[in-house]
Amino acid sequence: MNRLKVIKEVDFGLYLDGEVEEILIPKRYVPENTQVGDILDVFLYRDSQDRLLATTETPKAMVDQYAYLEVKEANKYGVFLDWGLPKDLLVPFQEQNGRMAPGKSYLVRLYIDQETNRIVASARIEHFLEKSPFGLIEGQKVNIIPFKYTDLGVKVIVNGQFEGLLYNNEIFESLQFGKEITGFVKKLRENGKIDIRLKQGGYQSSSTSQIKIMNKLVENNGFLPYHDKSEPESIYNEFQMSKRDFKQAIGGLFKENKIKISPTGISIIS
Repeated sequence: MNRLKVIKEVDFGLYLDGEVEEILIPKRYVPENTQVGDILDVFLYRDSQDRLLATTETPKAMVDQYAYLEVKEANKYGVFLDWGLPKDLLVPFQEQNGRMAPGKSYLVRLYIDQETNRIVASARIEHFLEKSPFGLIEGQKVNIIPFKYTDLGVKVIVNGQFEGLLYNNEIFESLQFGKEITGFVKKLRENGKIDIRLKQGGYQSSSTSQIKIMNKLVENNGFLPYHDKSEPESIYNEFQMSKRDFKQAIGGLFKENKIKISPTGISIIS
């Protein structure tokens, strides 16, 4: 976004001071009662005739950002995405991972094409990510964007810079591709790969899980039919935690002599 000064009024809009050149903001985007000398917050883009235009509308994503956008149409140049502005956003053929089809949505990253100086998008997400995870530590809270299914789980973008993986057996909630959520670094591997989890590990997570399990036991007369052989789905439905967190929590409670673990379940030690 840019803050630009209104310098001229014409029948079809206003001209803004772009320092190097005057920039038109069409009349339909001009806020009511705007006058010469006012300052406007605008987004700049090039139209189909390569003219630099301003708009007070905010696109769904800007340069260097990721967004999950729907394909509106395809032609000989590539596909065009709906990004919230009248001029659709181009994904050139060479920036597609396989054929992108109208009506479907894809995660893309926006960038400025050096040849045309226009904003375009790429679905080749991996090309924008760093190969080694510098500046991260295990247990760190991070922002993640899910973007691709694999046999092992879901690939995510970590802090907008790195590629990480959420394993299938640790996903117990619905994930929306392109929507940024919070995650935690589970493990930094020697090959540069990053394992991510949705809940914080370590003492804090274990302590919270232990409290939840003890409360459930009290509510159910001191016994629950869950143990380390129970199905992950049934554990999540009852406790809203992964099987890994459940096993860690009951293991801690067992060591503290607070519960007994049997083939039929767990029970409070009186």
